[in-house]
Amino acid sequence: MYERNYNLLRIKFKEFFLPTLFTSMAGNICLFVDGLIVSFLIGAGNLAPIQSVAPVITFVNLIYWMIGLGGSVLCSVAKAEFDDEKSNSYFSVAITSLLSIGILITVIGLLFSNNISQLLCISQPGLTSSVNQYFIALIIGMPFLCYMMSLSYFIRADGIPTLPFRAILIANIVNICCDIIYIKFVGMGLSGAALATSTGYAVGSIIISYYFFKSERTLRFIKMKLNALFDYLKQIVKSGFSSSSTQLYLTLKLFIINILLGMYIGKSGIVAFGICYNSLFILYIFLIGTAQTMSPIVSVYFKEEDFSGVNYIINRSLKIVVVASLALSVLFIVCPQSLLLLYNVKNPSDIPVVLNAIRIFAVSYVGTAITFLYTFYAQAIQKNQLSTIISLLEGFVLPIGLAFVLSFAIGGNGIWISFAIAEAITILFIFAYSRYFNKKTDGEYAGFFINKHGDDNVFEHTINGDIKEAVNLSREVQDYLSGNKSATLVSLAIEEMLVNIINTNENVDTIDVIVKNNEDNILISIKDTGVDFNPVVENEDLKFDNISVLNKIADKIDYSRVLGLNSTVITIKN
Repeated sequence: MYERNYNLLRIKFKEFFLPTLFTSMAGNICLFVDGLIVSFLIGAGNLAPIQSVAPVITFVNLIYWMIGLGGSVLCSVAKAEFDDEKSNSYFSVAITSLLSIGILITVIGLLFSNNISQLLCISQPGLTSSVNQYFIALIIGMPFLCYMMSLSYFIRADGIPTLPFRAILIANIVNICCDIIYIKFVGMGLSGAALATSTGYAVGSIIISYYFFKSERTLRFIKMKLNALFDYLKQIVKSGFSSSSTQLYLTLKLFIINILLGMYIGKSGIVAFGICYNSLFILYIFLIGTAQTMSPIVSVYFKEEDFSGVNYIINRSLKIVVVASLALSVLFIVCPQSLLLLYNVKNPSDIPVVLNAIRIFAVSYVGTAITFLYTFYAQAIQKNQLSTIISLLEGFVLPIGLAFVLSFAIGGNGIWISFAIAEAITILFIFAYSRYFNKKTDGEYAGFFINKHGDDNVFEHTINGDIKEAVNLSREVQDYLSGNKSATLVSLAIEEMLVNIINTNENVDTIDVIVKNNEDNILISIKDTGVDFNPVVENEDLKFDNISVLNKIADKIDYSRVLGLNSTVITIKN
């Protein structure tokens, strides 16, 4: 008796996770180290103007997350629907739009730099000059950041996850090297730190463009009419806003928290918040790496109604983010001095404020991990409204509302406490919603992640790349479907496909076969990690021996190369 062992999903998750994790690590560790270098070279006090500019970065993150990630999810769904033209349309619209928006952001930023800097320093006007200096050098790199990051999402969805890692790693290595060169040797100070970041983005953009020269890429730019372009852009924004809205709320949250800290604690509070915020870069290595690995896989498997596959991926993802966040939380609660030493905080007035802030802020890490993952999950299963509500609650309404109330009641500590309480209330909301949705659907959807129950008429099997196993599995399916008039045809179709997959590849370790016995038809879904080939298209290099037999058996055959897998769906009418 063959059963599904999830080896294929485990292999695919690992294949995507490690490069995505390293990509996230390259970005977030380098941002973390970037802050350390600035602290050591020109003093921890300079974290205050950098923290004041943070809302600008999160706003740009909002743009490229919304269009880049939203477009890549829709692109993956289109591939799951075997619609190459639609997937190419999402790709074309997302990349061209983001490049144009990035240039527009730079132009507006340079024209109105003084006004923007004054707004960012509304509660600490003494920082305006330093903020303006940093802002101008940073804003010139925004077109490169938008292009590099948005393209990375599509490249991962196209089954080539290592290239984005290399590009972003090199970009951040260049950033760190240029930090030292511009600040220490050229003497550019804060503007040197920002210019180093922009230089890294430019180099990363050049590296990631190698994608267009890779023969295995499946995404292409296509010409589109203007009305169609705006229609696709509207769909992309709608899809991506739910998860990217976290960056919108983070932008507003950072701006308002900076004002409150300036009012209740002063410059030391902004320095402390800068260190707490930078500590999140370590946590986000695991959160972003896991969420962006999970998102395209879940979107494809949920679209194909493979709900047990969705359960496997989300459970694996949840374990990673909870363990990582819990370990980091304990570390910083027990040893907050570690961040104090790393950031070279020596000002006696800053030390007690920073230590206190780190301990309280670290309590929120586990809640942050769960709500962050859930936001991406809700988007992946096309529950954009739920994702948006969670982002709004966790990212803005609760922390800001609580910060206002608690800071007024107990002072500066109320601001730090507000983050943990906001995460706890958001998780309670998700739990309550999942119970409500379970009752609303009469138990069809269940659990914290409101996934659909498996269907008794769905049979899931995994085999190794062995001819004997393929033949035995086809017979087993026929025995199970005995009494169904299409049982023999289904058995023959499975055998033909599996044998030809095995014969076409020198080595294929795992093949997933899912048979759905519907009222009107039987669907056979087959996924393998073998070489790219379409069973219904003649190919001189990859000859399918019995293509004519399969076409006579099947009423419909759909094929797509998705997530680096051959995905074939055969329909046989009852």
